[in-house]
Amino acid sequence: MSTQPVSTAGDVVRGVAPKLIDLSEKVLFGDVWERPALPKRDRSFITVAALIAMYRTDQLPGHLERALNNGVTREETGEIITHLAFYAGCPAAMTAGTIARRIFDGRKP
Repeated sequence: MSTQPVSTAGDVVRGVAPKLIDLSEKVLFGDVWERPALPKRDRSFITVAALIAMYRTDQLPGHLERALNNGVTREETGEIITHLAFYAGCPAAMTAGTIARRIFDGRKP
């Protein structure tokens, strides 16, 4: 059985668009996410909601992990998903719920 390391989206895209990853790391995560006017928890809340609403299912798992690490609870995540069902549509919310379940199951309670 192979034990190859798991590639992140950044690892995959770096070989295609290295400048995009460089900018993401330096500007988005190195500057925007570090600005003091909004706590990281709030930024995670906003980001998860935006990704659900825009049906960005490839980026959602990583940001759900980040949100949980930044203090967004599982219950709050469920509320985000439920709330967005009425604004982004039930299919987007159901997909987000499925992704969240997978993330929750992969973490310790």
